[in-house]
Amino acid sequence: GGTPDGGLGTSPELVAEAAHAVDQGAGVAVLVDLGSAVLTVKALLAEGDELPPGSRLVDAPLVEGAVAAVVAASAGADVDAVARAAEEAYDYRKV
Repeated sequence: GGTPDGGLGTSPELVAEAAHAVDQGAGVAVLVDLGSAVLTVKALLAEGDELPPGSRLVDAPLVEGAVAAVVAASAGADVDAVARAAEEAYDYRKV
C-alpha cells in the first residue's frame, strides 16, 4: 500500500503491480483496509484490464481475512474458495 514515494494513500499502479505479481492465472482475491483502497480497487476492476482476469474485491476483515485467505490459497484452493475463506473470517470470535 501507500504511494510510490512511500506516503499515505493508495496507488492504483502499486495495487495492480502487486496483483499481477502474485497471480498464477486464476485471478486474485484483493483484501483492503480503508475507503480509499476500496475505491481504488473498484476503479481498477471497472477498468476491466488493470487487474488479472478473475480478480475480485473481497469484503473481509483485513488481518483475519488475509490469514484465512493465505491458508486456503496455500492448500490449493481456487480464487472463489480463497475469497469465501476470507469472508468467513467475519465470524471469528476471540472471546
